[in-house]
Amino acid sequence: MKIKIVNASRHPLPQYQTPLSAGMDVRASLSAPVELKPLERKLIPTGLRLALPEGFEAQMRPRSGLALKHGITLLNTPGTIDADYRGEIGIILVNLSSEPFVVRDGERICQMVISSHAKVEWQPETSLDETERGDGGFGHTGK
Repeated sequence: MKIKIVNASRHPLPQYQTPLSAGMDVRASLSAPVELKPLERKLIPTGLRLALPEGFEAQMRPRSGLALKHGITLLNTPGTIDADYRGEIGIILVNLSSEPFVVRDGERICQMVISSHAKVEWQPETSLDETERGDGGFGHTGK
């Protein structure tokens, strides 16, 4: 699939790191380093804008290495970039560790997964069919 992209950063386009990767690494596009104090969140620019086809979204997801090693994740994960959005992609990073973390220009801050999605049309009803699970949730199947 070909997707139109504008790259206003000084960095390579998002890319897959291995042949079977689902996510492409996305980099920060910063004029100066940004410090995230413990429990602080900030919007990090990427310099990227997309034109996704109808029926697709870009999901922004955390990088496992940043999460495990530094406690850095995305606050609204997965973040969704809709097909009709044409602005710059910004990533809401949060520092869940007890130590400050510095985001540097060009650092890989998240992964982008392109995914198709369905549109629904609601069919109002007064009841639903019964299932074995029923209305069980929030740990109903065990510990």
